[in-house]
Amino acid sequence: MLTDGDFLTMLAMLIYFIVVITIGFIYTKRSNSSTNEYFIGGRRVGPWFTALSAEASDMSGYLLMGLPGLAYWCGASDVGWTCIGLALGTWLNWKFIAERLRRYSVKAGDSITVQGFYSARFHDKKHIVSTIAAIITLIFFCVYCGSCFVTCGRLFSALFGWDYSTFMIIGALIVFLYTLLGGYLSVVATDFIQGCIMFVALAIVVIGSVAMTLGADATAMALQDIPGFLSMTSIATPILDGNGMQVVQDGLPLFGDAGSYGVLTVVSTLSWGLGYFGMPQVLVRFMGIRSADEVKVSRRIAVVWVVISMACAIAIGILGRSLFPADLLTNASAETIFILLSKIMLPSFACGLVVCGILAASMSSASSYLLITGSAVAENIYRGIFKKEATDAQVLIINRITLAVVLLFGIFVAYDENSVIFTVVSYAWAGLGASFGPLTILALYWRRMTKEGAIAGMLTGTIVVLVWHNLIKPLGGVFGIYELLPAFILSAIAIIVVSLLTKEPEQAVLDDFDHYMDKEEN
Repeated sequence: MLTDGDFLTMLAMLIYFIVVITIGFIYTKRSNSSTNEYFIGGRRVGPWFTALSAEASDMSGYLLMGLPGLAYWCGASDVGWTCIGLALGTWLNWKFIAERLRRYSVKAGDSITVQGFYSARFHDKKHIVSTIAAIITLIFFCVYCGSCFVTCGRLFSALFGWDYSTFMIIGALIVFLYTLLGGYLSVVATDFIQGCIMFVALAIVVIGSVAMTLGADATAMALQDIPGFLSMTSIATPILDGNGMQVVQDGLPLFGDAGSYGVLTVVSTLSWGLGYFGMPQVLVRFMGIRSADEVKVSRRIAVVWVVISMACAIAIGILGRSLFPADLLTNASAETIFILLSKIMLPSFACGLVVCGILAASMSSASSYLLITGSAVAENIYRGIFKKEATDAQVLIINRITLAVVLLFGIFVAYDENSVIFTVVSYAWAGLGASFGPLTILALYWRRMTKEGAIAGMLTGTIVVLVWHNLIKPLGGVFGIYELLPAFILSAIAIIVVSLLTKEPEQAVLDDFDHYMDKEEN
């Protein structure tokens, strides 16, 4: 039964739900006028909306739950190096990919999906490249959607003690509804609002956490007693019982000796930043920006947002361990530290508004994953392979069917409430980053790249991630590195080797490459 406080928290969240669904209705007519409008907004999105939409769609539940939870569980090193890699990857992606992809996607058949661009880049009339890319997208985005739905269910369970599965499904259905109605424009508009909410929520909880501590010296002293917790060259290791619960003695959680965090581990963790080059939900924002000349403005906004947001997320986890050292005793429950702090420090209605940041993070990402997957299947597989003369209306019907299938699979993935969000996200991030990252970079910068090289690179990246994660990584030692790093390197090598071994692209493909950066506005 709801208390008065719970009712006010729910009221704030209900207002949020109404706003995002209303936005979906607002854009329904315009988005459904054509596939160009539905999938890429007619390339008329301004720099502010592009920047915050790209980052909000990327920063799923791991920003407000995964990153703080990782910091709370094992200290500064793992989360710190991850965020440094992500910040560098964000800047590099905007600096070296965004403008080129915006211009080339127009030159290459006015492509409206990332997967379609990959085929158009090589004049692949059989759509082999885009079909393979669409299948890979479908595989990893189903997993990604599941991580977002986990966030929704865990939020309501932690806030109100309600059934995880029921509210995970309700959150998933709301995301499905406004994505179905409004397409790209509704997703971008809600992402902008959600990006603002996430930023403010993080700032409020950090400021409140600092105010709750006993001072910087006392906090640092308490955390320094945990071996490796504040170090960037070692890692804290919670002592667990047979059920995966951290052991508590005299009211304090127990830690073992600090684990090693050497150069290879640092490089492996920094490699998270490589994933950005292959993230379809970010790349499509580059394609949809109003003008290539506005990329510089978007880059500045995006980088500032990312750096400040991730710094706040890390601080929340670290300060949370100081304030509530023995409250969250499993890796999965540690990811609710943001919610715990919000409930304790804020009035009920304000708490509801702040935790909407978690909904914003998960919903903005899930809607993008649904949209990208739907567009890949409907535009690149259905119209590209099976029915080339399909009308826009028919493509949109297939898109909606695909959204429903991905929704169901994402719910299946999310049904285990003990799933660790950071782990689920890291797997999908590696898969997409390795499959599409080297392909994107070389497609934009290497004239000699061939269609066969593109196919080899995608398949190599996907296979290496799956094999490394499931068979090689468990061996530990030097093999325990993040699977994105070896997969990214081997994918790039496969593209280069196979391209050099196959016939040079036809002259029309080379002419497109030679002129796609011409400065006339596309």
